[in-house]
Amino acid sequence: MVSGSTETRHRTDALAGSVIQLKEEFGMSQFDLHGRKALVTGGAQNLGATIAKALTEAGAAVVLGDLNAEVGEATAAELRQGGANATFVHLDVTDEESWDAAMPKVIEALGGLDIVVNNAGIEVTSLLVDLDPAALRRMLDVNVIGTSLGIKNAFRAMKPGGSAGAGGAVVNIASVAALIAFPALSGYSGSKSAVDRITRVAAAESGALGYGVRVNCVYPGLIGNPMGMKLATDVVEIGLFPDVETAVGGVIGLTPLGHLGEQTDMANAVVFLSSDAAGFITGTGLAVDGGMGS
Repeated sequence: MVSGSTETRHRTDALAGSVIQLKEEFGMSQFDLHGRKALVTGGAQNLGATIAKALTEAGAAVVLGDLNAEVGEATAAELRQGGANATFVHLDVTDEESWDAAMPKVIEALGGLDIVVNNAGIEVTSLLVDLDPAALRRMLDVNVIGTSLGIKNAFRAMKPGGSAGAGGAVVNIASVAALIAFPALSGYSGSKSAVDRITRVAAAESGALGYGVRVNCVYPGLIGNPMGMKLATDVVEIGLFPDVETAVGGVIGLTPLGHLGEQTDMANAVVFLSSDAAGFITGTGLAVDGGMGS
């Protein structure tokens, strides 16, 4: 038994060494996305645009799905100027008819579909005593319904017999707010906690039904982009902090690494989860939050 186990391990090590050698000789990388085709929702600007850029830098062709056609077209053009294969498609993630119209265009533009990044999301800051049901419903529509429809359409396209039909990866953007309790973020935390749970159920369904699609999510920490800075401003206006600097400092104080995240930090995590390097990872969340949610 011991001898057999040792022999098996040696064979496995030798095979792994051969694979690594081949990758080195032919310039291959487990993070290489050349030949992959990706849709990024909310891809026109901010984190979505950074994710799209990171995917193209890894070799993928990308479609940016967004409501903002002017900015989305400009972002796609900028990516093309850098040598990327990038296209814009109008998409309202909350509307099933919009998905029905967009998906054929996405698959035609890309020649298939391997990666869907459900990035589109909004954040509404509010104390529970001031909660606006209409604003909460809108946030749930975008963050929960939008992500769910993204997974639905990814599965339909990528599963055997689908319009793309070769499997792939779905990466959902949750938030560190799904892992911690922070005042004035009850609705947002709830919506991103839902994204986490939906991710895990989707991974289980894909596995049970043989779709060949891995499903994971990322928990971004606070980023110093417009959405992050709006949150800082909002909590000051609510009265939780005296000024924006103190609000940001409070978040940094909760972060073991001692600084805010960058959009590229989150984008790199998406590239990883989309790549062969994460080939045995599904149904999980990757915290990219500097340790805040630990």
